[in-house]
Amino acid sequence: MQGLKALNLMFDISLFLRHNFARVWTLASEKLTSLEIGYISSVMVTELLSPNVGPHQCPNQIRPSVLPGIQKLSLSVDYITDTMVGTISKGLILLTHLELRDAPLIEPRVTFDLTNSGLQQINQHGRLKHLSLVRSQEFLITYFKRVNDLGILLMADKCANMESICLGGFCRVTDSGFKTILHSCSNLYKLKVSHGSQLTDLVFHDIAATSLSLTHVSLGWCNLLTNHAIRSLVCNLDLKVLDLRDCKNLGDEALRAIGSLCKLKMLLLDGSDITDVGMAYLQHGIIGSLVSLSVRGCKKLTDKCISALFDGSYKLQLQELDLSNLPNLSDNGVLTLAKHRVPIAELRMRQCPLIGDTSVMALASMQVDDDRGHGSSLQLLDLYNCGGITQLSFRWLKKPYFPRLRWLGVTGSVNRDIVDALARNRPFLHVACRGEEIGTDPWNDLDGSYMHDYEELDELERWLQEGEDESDDEEMDDADMLMG
Repeated sequence: MQGLKALNLMFDISLFLRHNFARVWTLASEKLTSLEIGYISSVMVTELLSPNVGPHQCPNQIRPSVLPGIQKLSLSVDYITDTMVGTISKGLILLTHLELRDAPLIEPRVTFDLTNSGLQQINQHGRLKHLSLVRSQEFLITYFKRVNDLGILLMADKCANMESICLGGFCRVTDSGFKTILHSCSNLYKLKVSHGSQLTDLVFHDIAATSLSLTHVSLGWCNLLTNHAIRSLVCNLDLKVLDLRDCKNLGDEALRAIGSLCKLKMLLLDGSDITDVGMAYLQHGIIGSLVSLSVRGCKKLTDKCISALFDGSYKLQLQELDLSNLPNLSDNGVLTLAKHRVPIAELRMRQCPLIGDTSVMALASMQVDDDRGHGSSLQLLDLYNCGGITQLSFRWLKKPYFPRLRWLGVTGSVNRDIVDALARNRPFLHVACRGEEIGTDPWNDLDGSYMHDYEELDELERWLQEGEDESDDEEMDDADMLMG
């Protein structure tokens, strides 16, 4: 590992025996500045970064035995603990980015949890710019129950120069704690709070009086927020990313306010109380700048939301659209989408009972650019558990339709034979039929790029597609006949 500057280990490090693990890291380059580990226990992190105190060394001298040059550290652990946070904060003196995420299997005990004391130890060397502390609810509905407003206050005293803060699962932190962050961190441009069960509109009531210029705001699963919070928040006219997933009390008035954000690139509104009328506010304001839009699970939306968005629009940049779990969205809505020739690269319509074969035919026939063929823009199409999809749709999923398609989600149990035939017919197409989310997760990475770069056909793939015989097409036809 000599000379290595960045290292990503996206597997379970705990599979190593502890003594072997520490021995490996003695070989790490002192030039290593960025480290990401997919899973490691908090105890292993503490042991790895704890200094080895020798007989002639002062016990209070803090000097890590390994990784002295680390500036960016991203870890997924079993528990975020005071001991681990303290060891990281003391030992990594050059640290500017710290991302910690845990996913407890059982409710943490006090010795294996984060408390106010642990937060007080963050940023002891004053270089930290980006901080993320998230308790995932992947296995257990659990929170940081031993952290309250006092802990946030103690942390904020040392974080005045922080530029990005992400806090997930801090259920005992109230408006006072979150307001402390907004008023203490004058350089803050990114704020992410998830599962903030006590976060209310009051946090943003006087945000216009601060010097903040936020560009990224994520408030997912903060269920006490209402339209009033969004009206206050949009004074940050430079907002590019706004994540309001599962803020169930947000409605059309929130969309009216959001419509003034002419620089907005990504908008996530999953599970909100918006209607077709509210969507029209986006058409008059920001639809021309949006690159990614999700209205997944907004139950009041109908086919009219498509025309409300796109009627009269031109020069659209929208490339990712999630219309999943909309019980009133039908083929008519997709026909309207195809009519407007929206150059979408990723379209998700999973769990829409009224979407059927007509939608697939419309998308297959849609021509965005005259010189690039039919259906050329779609690179991901998720139709999992759409009620009207039959074997007829698979005829339109064969070549030459959807020439750029790389990811397809369907219900495999209904059409298993023809799904298998399609996978053989298009070997470079990833077909998912078990309900898993497909492609890269569009909502977890809310930074930087707002679209995923898909590789063009390489020379070998182009040769294979041009040179193969028609046996695969015949196989699909045979499967189609069997299904019929």
